[in-house]
Amino acid sequence: MIEDARRIGQDLDKERKFATKLLHFGSEIDSVTGASSVPIYQASTFHHHDIFNPPQHDYSRSGNPTRQALEDYIALLEGGASGFAFASGMAAISTTFMLLSAGDHVIVSEDVYGGTYRLLTSILKRMNIETTFVDMTDLNHVKEALQENTRAVYMETPSNPTLKITDVAGITSWAQDNGLLTLLDNTFMTPYYQRPIEQGVDIVLHSATKFLGGHSDVLAGLAVARTESLGRQIKQLQNGLGTVLAPQESWLLMRGMKTLEARMAHSEKSAAKLANWLNERNDIEAVYYPGLENHPGREVHERQSSGYGAVISFDVGSGERAKEVLSRVRIPIVAVSLGAVESILSYPAMMSHAAMPHSVRLERGITDGLLRFSVGLEDIDDLISDLDEALR
Repeated sequence: MIEDARRIGQDLDKERKFATKLLHFGSEIDSVTGASSVPIYQASTFHHHDIFNPPQHDYSRSGNPTRQALEDYIALLEGGASGFAFASGMAAISTTFMLLSAGDHVIVSEDVYGGTYRLLTSILKRMNIETTFVDMTDLNHVKEALQENTRAVYMETPSNPTLKITDVAGITSWAQDNGLLTLLDNTFMTPYYQRPIEQGVDIVLHSATKFLGGHSDVLAGLAVARTESLGRQIKQLQNGLGTVLAPQESWLLMRGMKTLEARMAHSEKSAAKLANWLNERNDIEAVYYPGLENHPGREVHERQSSGYGAVISFDVGSGERAKEVLSRVRIPIVAVSLGAVESILSYPAMMSHAAMPHSVRLERGITDGLLRFSVGLEDIDDLISDLDEALR
């Protein structure tokens, strides 16, 4: 009877709407005290009351109750078997890539985040893990990159910073037919707009520093495994490498995630208005936003996502003009990162993609005039007025 009740409760949890899951995720009330916030277990180790029956948590690198609450939280939101919290987005990505071995080959989105590019080309390359970067807007390019030693496909959709769209279901179906592992960075969309596991992706990754945290006050990464078997492998790597998220940061991230839907909905509405305003100007070379009617990947994006997100990239024509805009804006902060309550204007050529050689950047459409705007919670008319002044 107890097991039946628990199973019914879990089924009801799955049927709840996303906004409800954000606030009622299973650990929102402390079972011991009734506290309305997950306790911060600021402990490195845990007492064994009975040496023959060790406690669930014995050492915080291997497991911590606060971090466990967060890991269960993201697994619920993404619809996966298990979640894992890491010290940064790159810690999550690099740990997951350790599923590969020397001699393996991975196919990767060509305009991938600069930190991921750096990991693959300067670190994993030394470990004899090969990478082929391809334009994943065309499934044929992905298929053509298949080698005998290919073991995985790594996707970003929308990509950072040119917001290209990959057909997730098409990639995963082909990958499954070829026995390949699929990984997807879901930082831009978050599980509010896009749940890749439902489309067959094996591992979903997040720089939780961004939209999930949402307040520019925590550095964190998350991974969600589609199956229990994959989860056990990632858990072994997380424990062995020690790339874990601390309790305080786990608590901060959970606090930020509770308002994810409200923040994303507001920022997306503003982003759409900003993207259309930029698209109508004759002094902007290009605007990249999947919500624009002329975006080449819009149809595919709408099949796999319920919204367009809050990140826009636009080309002002030259590096000189881009730097002038960065020096003139007054409302958005000029900084690395995105996804916060405050708007953030970034310059990929000198920030997120500085590690990418100039010629490689240009091949991927990351020009010297490209700016990336992460729309926050300010009044959109104020943001447009400010950017208008900066562009003059």
